[in-house]
Amino acid sequence: MAERAMYRLFPALALLLPLAACGTGTTGEPPLAGARIGGTFALTDQNGKTVRDTDFAGKYRIVYFGYTYCPDVCPTDMAKIAQAMRQLDKEAPRTAAKVVPIFITVDPERDTPAAIRQFVANFYPRTVGLTGSPKAIADVAKSYAVYYKKQPPGPGGGYMVDHLAVAFLMGPKGEPIASLPIDQEGAAIAEQVRHWVR
Repeated sequence: MAERAMYRLFPALALLLPLAACGTGTTGEPPLAGARIGGTFALTDQNGKTVRDTDFAGKYRIVYFGYTYCPDVCPTDMAKIAQAMRQLDKEAPRTAAKVVPIFITVDPERDTPAAIRQFVANFYPRTVGLTGSPKAIADVAKSYAVYYKKQPPGPGGGYMVDHLAVAFLMGPKGEPIASLPIDQEGAAIAEQVRHWVR
């Protein structure tokens, strides 16, 4: 659990917490309205196809940064996002249809399209997994204010990647709306999505 805390409490998140505390009721402006989060990108999806931010125009997006070799945090968070989407599929299908979950790797050296495809297939069928060159990933992570850092290899040559674990709900124009409560169960995520998706 100490590892999870390290991911969750990286100082960059402190910039988001005051914003996330506002507007979580039934009225008000989105917590991240006006924040400098998000931007343009051209990455490669799990099928080897080039995907741009503009391809999601008109759709809400749940954007999560992680990596496929992550031992526990990323799979757990992705499972919660999948749980939320399945709940929305059942209870609010029109809302669910407006939302695309997006997984962006912070480990482009190992996360090939094939690795991404295998990883996202474990969660929710409409999840889009994205990878790219180290520079492309660095650029998109910076635009989303997401910290990540490759750690030194262990004795077997494997390595971990420290990163900020946060799921952003982005609007149909790519605007930031809220950081979703991935520290809670999928029902809490679904509730927030239903609140903000119009």
